[in-house]
Amino acid sequence: MDLKQFVRDVPDFPKKGIMFKDITTLVKDPAALKFAIDALVDHYKEESIDKIVSVEARGYIFGGALSYLLKCGFIPVRKPGKLPADTVAMDYTLEYGTNTIEIHRDALKKGERVLVFDDLLATGGTVYATCQLVEQLGGIVVGCAFIINLAFLQGTEKLKDYPVFSLIEYK
Repeated sequence: MDLKQFVRDVPDFPKKGIMFKDITTLVKDPAALKFAIDALVDHYKEESIDKIVSVEARGYIFGGALSYLLKCGFIPVRKPGKLPADTVAMDYTLEYGTNTIEIHRDALKKGERVLVFDDLLATGGTVYATCQLVEQLGGIVVGCAFIINLAFLQGTEKLKDYPVFSLIEYK
């Protein structure tokens, strides 16, 4: 299935000059959603994964399903002040500004194997910061997975130390 047909372009979002790739049109289609989740599970089913670490908010749509189907735990990464217990934070830059993410300090045990998932790879700042948080907590990043890779923004360069997999690539 060609998943690109289910991705909507939204010009000038979240700011002028950005062409936003909207996956809500993909997740509302049951066949496309199933195809995407099945393809991700098929790619990682032979990996030994202890946890899926996913970035809010669209990453949660797939992260929870992947955790369930790969029989591993799910760890949310959130914006500051959204997690209720003690957290570790990381600042990062993205293609249109800066941000901070947090993870619970007790989210991972040393040596746990982690798949980091986000819906879209742009410049790589968010996922790189997530990988750094995972490693700071003693986790081992076994890969970074995405629905979409905006390859022209060269995010894979920022993630060069990690295996990257995506279902859709825009060059």
